[in-house]
Amino acid sequence: MDAFDLLLLGAGLLMFLTLLAGVVSARLGLSFLLVFLVAGMLVGEDGPVGIHFDSPQLAYWVGTLSLAIILLEGGVGTSPAVFRAGRAPAALLASVGVLVTAVLVGMAAMSLMGLDPPHALLLGAIVGSTDAAAVFSLLRQAGLRLPERLAATLEIESGLNDPMAVFLVLAMIALVQHHAGPVEIALLLARQAGFGALLGWGGGTALAWGLRRLKVGAEHGGLLSLVILSGGIALFGLAGLVGGSGFLAVYLFGVRLRAKAEEAAHAASSALDGFAWGAQATMFVLLGLLVTPHEMLSALPVALLIAAMLVFIARPLAVWLCLAPLGFPLRQSLFVGWVGLRGAVPIVLALFPLLDHVPGTARYFHIAFAVVLVSLLLQGTTLRWVAQVLRVTLPAERPPGEQPPMLGRLTLDGELAVEDVFSFFELPQPEAGGVTLRDWMAASLARGHGKGDSVEWHGARFEIVRMHEDRIQRVALVLDRAALSGQARG
Repeated sequence: MDAFDLLLLGAGLLMFLTLLAGVVSARLGLSFLLVFLVAGMLVGEDGPVGIHFDSPQLAYWVGTLSLAIILLEGGVGTSPAVFRAGRAPAALLASVGVLVTAVLVGMAAMSLMGLDPPHALLLGAIVGSTDAAAVFSLLRQAGLRLPERLAATLEIESGLNDPMAVFLVLAMIALVQHHAGPVEIALLLARQAGFGALLGWGGGTALAWGLRRLKVGAEHGGLLSLVILSGGIALFGLAGLVGGSGFLAVYLFGVRLRAKAEEAAHAASSALDGFAWGAQATMFVLLGLLVTPHEMLSALPVALLIAAMLVFIARPLAVWLCLAPLGFPLRQSLFVGWVGLRGAVPIVLALFPLLDHVPGTARYFHIAFAVVLVSLLLQGTTLRWVAQVLRVTLPAERPPGEQPPMLGRLTLDGELAVEDVFSFFELPQPEAGGVTLRDWMAASLARGHGKGDSVEWHGARFEIVRMHEDRIQRVALVLDRAALSGQARG
């Protein structure tokens, strides 16, 4: 009993002090997740406490379960409107974007480490995916108000691209270990995506129907959260047993449940958020405990070069290729590229080849860990600053009843004729784009536009402020006096 009590004391103090340090660090712009990782490293064998932990299998189990809980909470927290706004660009980023990123990083690994193409692509797939825990946590911690489509794209992408990253890692392991051909890899993708999507969508629909029939109210939020959590975990396990993607299944399970049983989802959201935070803390501390810093130092030079390739070239290029055809402004594409945060997912994925005994992949774990540290330190701490520099944030919400200042900002009806609006404000007439202001903006923004999206036009910004049934109703015109004055002088 004394040993058990001592274990509880140590674990409780570690988590308590880590959470307090995270609150303080968040005020300095550091990520909670970075604090959890560092805490694990400090109690590890190279830290002051010196605990020896060498169980990749346990870390894999805990990491996988934690990611499932985090994705479930993210899916339940995604409203149907947000999912509709971001599903097209997020799906492209989670498929084509992850693949392009993995290939570019793999090419860099071939040059820097002398790897053959399958091993290089395996490393690229490990670090090529953004992390749901990191993105959800950092966006909420930063408190940024982003245009609806931009925010939806970031959150949905982080939930959808984990399944793609898992598939790529499994495919590369099969290629290295068993020399799998194109047919086997295509069947693996079809099984992972097909069973994962079918089970997730069907499971969410079934549970939502059951909750509506039971008529469990908001006063049973704790019970509802346990029902949803246990159902999601069971579905995750079932998907794995039939060869599907458990990550895709549990995320879509949450999304569908929110769409079909919104009252129950709202009632359970607070408790699910607590479960997700607990999962994040446990996972990151354990992964930090697993790493051996003095061994990571030997891989640091290569890891820093791969991280630079990932952050500054591979991710931004992949994002631009995916979002440019959808009409995303360049500033928003650059911001999405910068928010490609890496977290627990690459570290957990690096355990796959280690547990499968793939030759020559032991160092991948330390490389992935170093890449995650660089991402959280560089991208995580500059998120707010980059958003301000790129001007992708919306103005702060005003208290109810307070009227915004009229000077320099006008609200226009979307039915107004483009020719009349542009003539009145002495703006150059567009060559094409529709008769009404609504049509012109819809054509300029392409598909999937939403509240908060805007079009810059010769010193004026036209911003969507109200939509109804996917149609633009009201547009705010914001005038840049300096730009307009320069235009008038010209």
